[in-house]
Amino acid sequence: MDVSHILDNLNDDQRKAVTSEKQHLLVLAGAGSGKTRVLVHKIAWQVEALGISPSAIMAVTFTNKAANEMRSRIESLLQAPMLDSWVGTFHGLSHKLLKRFHKEAGLSSGFTIIDSDDQLRIIKRISKELSLDEATWPARQSQWQINNWKDDGLRSKDVNDNGDFYTETVNKINKEYEEVCQRDHLVDFGELLLKSYETIVNSPSVKTFFQTRFKSVLIDEFQDTNTIQYKWLQEIASDNTNVAAVGDDDQSIYGWRGAKVEHVNSFTEDFKDTEVVRLEQNYRSTNIILNAANALIGNNKERLGKNLWTEKLEGEQIILYQAYNEQDEARFVADILKDWMNNGGAYEETAVLYRSNAQSRAIEEALLRSSIPYRIYGGLRFYERLEIKNAIAYLKVIFNNNDNPSFERSISNPTRGVGEKTLAKIRNTAKQYNISYIKASAKMIDEGSIGGRGGAGLRDYLEFIVGCKSFIEENLLSELMELIIKETGLYAYHAKEPGEKGKTRTENLEELITATKNFEQSITDDKSNLEIAESYLDIISLDSGDRQASEYDDAAQLMTMHSAKGLEFKLVLLTGLEESLFPHGRSMESAAQLEEERRLCYVAITRAMEKLYITHAESRRLHGTDTFNPASRFLREIPKELIDEIRPRAQTNIPYNRKDFDVTKTEFEEEIGIALGQKVQHKKFGEGIVLNFEGSGDSARVQVNFEDSGSKWLVVTYANLKKL
Repeated sequence: MDVSHILDNLNDDQRKAVTSEKQHLLVLAGAGSGKTRVLVHKIAWQVEALGISPSAIMAVTFTNKAANEMRSRIESLLQAPMLDSWVGTFHGLSHKLLKRFHKEAGLSSGFTIIDSDDQLRIIKRISKELSLDEATWPARQSQWQINNWKDDGLRSKDVNDNGDFYTETVNKINKEYEEVCQRDHLVDFGELLLKSYETIVNSPSVKTFFQTRFKSVLIDEFQDTNTIQYKWLQEIASDNTNVAAVGDDDQSIYGWRGAKVEHVNSFTEDFKDTEVVRLEQNYRSTNIILNAANALIGNNKERLGKNLWTEKLEGEQIILYQAYNEQDEARFVADILKDWMNNGGAYEETAVLYRSNAQSRAIEEALLRSSIPYRIYGGLRFYERLEIKNAIAYLKVIFNNNDNPSFERSISNPTRGVGEKTLAKIRNTAKQYNISYIKASAKMIDEGSIGGRGGAGLRDYLEFIVGCKSFIEENLLSELMELIIKETGLYAYHAKEPGEKGKTRTENLEELITATKNFEQSITDDKSNLEIAESYLDIISLDSGDRQASEYDDAAQLMTMHSAKGLEFKLVLLTGLEESLFPHGRSMESAAQLEEERRLCYVAITRAMEKLYITHAESRRLHGTDTFNPASRFLREIPKELIDEIRPRAQTNIPYNRKDFDVTKTEFEEEIGIALGQKVQHKKFGEGIVLNFEGSGDSARVQVNFEDSGSKWLVVTYANLKKL
């Protein structure tokens, strides 16, 4: 069979990665270097050239959008469907595993996936039952800690509080939360991964299934894996499995979310016989933009290293604008966007990036004044909207009577006389008899222990849920959804909301009916109405875990630098490059955090295809406080010749291209031999990071943040600092 077409349109390094004969492969894919193309073509190569069945290949990525794109491109290349394949997200594949092996996992076949809101509601209730004051023990903070423990593969029994009262208390909540989820067969997003990992480890038959079935495992965005995901990958693979990891250590920016960039560095140790291939040819940006990114990221020490290059033109210099304040900065942004549009560009080709969401306020106001259309990228997605979640809650309860969080949401929206006191009685009865809230409600209605308006409302609700279960046996999912929206009073309930809000909510509910119709039409298998409805619930439950936003109409896109990862724009405006804002003040606590901030800047720069503008302000009012921070150290790490400062200013703290800027940067460093961000050793205080400097000669001082002693100002002459 001629398989040469699979290697068409690949460069030498891409072809090397696709055809690698080593058992394991680590592809260091630089920004814009075609990593998805390599993944897709490698899978096609394994199928057609190596004869591996598509059903013996597992491909893992981080969003449903990326997984669907990957599957579509593979099928297009192979000209055949990927039948019985495992191509999906970590969460999606874990869900598939738990569905298939629910008995081994200790779950019922109809277990419910709960979203973040439902999880928070349960944690709030548990905290209240434990008599914990919300002000002292915020439920959201407990939720964050519990999810962090899960990401690290820890159950409540594994958490060592070391006598710490905070850890001990939150772990009590965690233990109760685990018991509730186990009793009611509820699975949150962190639990999907942890439970599937435990099932593989503890069940020899499940482990054998995966290690004998899958000949090849490929993982995208490898630098974003957290502890439990990496362990999951290691358990899936046998000694004979081919594992290919594709990622970029220079784009690891989710450490705060649990991602471990060190997994990239340790891959070659954990998976022997690994070939490392670097994809360095960039197909996105100009040479000037890439040279700036290369120079910047070269200041990071803990990286495997690569150097992006392109066959594209040299390109225009990077424009640097030093604003007087955030209003001046915002006006400049609006002017550039307007010029872009007036010169034949489209707003959708542009992006304004910032480190903190709070920065967007001034920019939004300026764009509104200039009548420039914009959207905040990453706003509420369809299934996260209040009215949609209310409708879906009914659907969830209909198909899983044990779904207590959805019961609570649906019984209360719209209100039907069932208040908090009645709900408390239902919860107590459910706990007493170890039954679901719906069964507890039915029991109390039969016994006559709930009367009045609340009892009548509860009775009507229960009759409706039972009727819907019968209805779906003979009718379509879309018809059931229409019944739910109209008969429960949800439509009228949201239509009463004033102004455009009510109109928007009712339009969204109508769109939900359209969405279910589209889903029905997409089903090609011979499924019953009941099975179609259950599949729909599974899909939207997993979709709600995605962090990706949808596509927008022609509008300038405003977003955080974190949200920009994976995107590209012809014009990028990178705003707020000031010390303590970017790099963020919290990042100065350690060298590792500072390096992640630099990686974030690298990601932001490499979003630009043709034109890049960078701005910083002499003063900025943020969070109600005026700050006067110097220009970001990241600006000083970009070679001067790549920068064009477009306007001289009389009142500047650190002008970029003038002599005194170079003096600020170079003479101080030459005099003391220490730069900002340098790791140093002090005889008394130990290791630390240089945060700031001031003065000159014998009075020169540096601010150092020591790991054990905190931040201190030291006179350089007497400090005897040793560079590390």
